[in-house]
Amino acid sequence: MGQKGAETRDRLLAATQESIESVGYFGTGLNQVIAAGGAPRGSLYFHFPGGKDQLVGESVRRAGQAIGELLDDSANTGLSDAEFATGVLRYLGDRLEQSGWRKGCPVATVALETAASHDTLQEACAEVYADWEALLRARLAHRPDAEDLAVTVLALVEGALLLARTHRSREPLDRVARRLEALLG
Repeated sequence: MGQKGAETRDRLLAATQESIESVGYFGTGLNQVIAAGGAPRGSLYFHFPGGKDQLVGESVRRAGQAIGELLDDSANTGLSDAEFATGVLRYLGDRLEQSGWRKGCPVATVALETAASHDTLQEACAEVYADWEALLRARLAHRPDAEDLAVTVLALVEGALLLARTHRSREPLDRVARRLEALLG
């Protein structure tokens, strides 16, 4: 694939990611993605012959990789476990609030909408969550309960983002940050 093709593909993935984070799988239309990505219709099916599920699955993986890089970068800063976890939560909360409460977790909306009915998308979401758990487990590896803590931290962050988005308030994020400090302190 040439430079122009790679740029078109990237624009389609970016437009899809933006849409699925804000309005979910079912609210994301292919015509909308094509228009937002500035691409001709034929290029969508050229780059994503599997259609919408392939496009969304790759967008979920891409978004997951970006958050994974944040986790990995933050893990190597010399922060305490509590500072690390609350810093990630604060970053995601800032992102959510700055988006007008539209952009919570880039995976959760798709996971909640499609995990029971779209195997391809369930697999993509599960892969991303497994990667995040592995990064958290590695960060907490010095603790005897690292496996359980990794899942707990991820669940607390995901739940706090969902509640903050629903209530359009940072209060759930602040409460979970306090619990993370107590849990990991």
